[in-house]
Amino acid sequence: MAELESRDTVVLAYSGGMDTSCILVWLIDQGYNVLAYLANIGQDEDFEAARIKALRLGATKVIVEDLREEFVQGFLWPAVQANAIYERRYYLGTSLARPCIARRQVEFARSENAQFLAHGATGKGNDQIRFELTYYALFPEAKVIAPWKIPEFYNRFKGRRDLFEYAKVKNIPLPISPKSPWSMDSNLMHISYEGGPLEDPWVTPNKDMYLRTKDPTESPNQPDELEIEFENGVPVCVTNHVDGTRKDSAVDLFLYVDFIGSKHGVGRDDIIENRFTGMKSRGVYETPGGTILLAAHLDLEGMTMDREMWRIKESLGRQFSEQVYNGYWFSPEGSFVRNCLAISQKDISGTVCVSLFKGHVSIMRRKSLHALYKEELVSMDLPGDYDPIDASGFIRINAVRLKEYSRLCERNGEE
Repeated sequence: MAELESRDTVVLAYSGGMDTSCILVWLIDQGYNVLAYLANIGQDEDFEAARIKALRLGATKVIVEDLREEFVQGFLWPAVQANAIYERRYYLGTSLARPCIARRQVEFARSENAQFLAHGATGKGNDQIRFELTYYALFPEAKVIAPWKIPEFYNRFKGRRDLFEYAKVKNIPLPISPKSPWSMDSNLMHISYEGGPLEDPWVTPNKDMYLRTKDPTESPNQPDELEIEFENGVPVCVTNHVDGTRKDSAVDLFLYVDFIGSKHGVGRDDIIENRFTGMKSRGVYETPGGTILLAAHLDLEGMTMDREMWRIKESLGRQFSEQVYNGYWFSPEGSFVRNCLAISQKDISGTVCVSLFKGHVSIMRRKSLHALYKEELVSMDLPGDYDPIDASGFIRINAVRLKEYSRLCERNGEE
């Protein structure tokens, strides 16, 4: 750990939970002047209680910021535009939140002339990378304190039970009991669960674990139908055809889609994923709003984006997902890919209707003034601007290489 000068100031990414509360006190024990930074990105938290708690534990200053608008506009909407799903299954809820939080943490540290930045991410996971790459990208002179990678810390606290004992000694209020076996992360986009019994991939998650979505088997027996309007690939309005509810501001729109999706059990997933650190991990996720909006956006792209352009854009979307997952939001390649994706969305405007029922998102219909779909052209009843005779030459040209390959196989006695 770095040599301390007189009361060096560190800005800690603080959540109010047990881990970062213990880290806050431990940093004070090491001689640091601790400033706590707590971001509201949609998690279920009593932020005023967390602020008071941090002050009582010894933080000299606590900043609580509402970043929900910034999170939706600056991070979730680009993810929707990219159809961002890591390894085809993970909707990147935590991955998108970390650069949003870390950027503001850096700005707070600069405003307070603090040279140290700290976080509570473990030494095995991805979050340490996301926090620290953001710190170094935006504040190259900063010094990083990551307690779970400091021998004095991780040799003393080998697990959550050791933290509980430390919390008892230091009179740190405990929001959960040692019987809560898994780690959770919550924000507007999702809730994630990992660790504890979930580390055994053969263990089925307890039904009581899920906090956001209703069990699909117990969800309503009547669907909700949402009409989602997009402009340049960004959701701008949602209307519920069942009760007429309409939302058109970014945060309210996302919260409403998430709420209706949760009611119908949409967005549950249980996956094994590849961490950037090289190991595989098991995570269970609830992402109702993101699941719905990405499904609608993907469908609209199918109607409005040229085929060859879509193939390039799909590749860029995969790169976006990997960059976000691996912590490279603030990188030259990250900026380049996001700019390219934004350009690709200039004609992705229109409306998609989805039905939500028993855990499923079903596309019902779609329309757009920018549609490349032409009913007259594709119709089986109308000729359109197309001569079927042309197809024969098209097929023969494309068959040339197949014929030659077949002849080669015959000469070599292969099938």
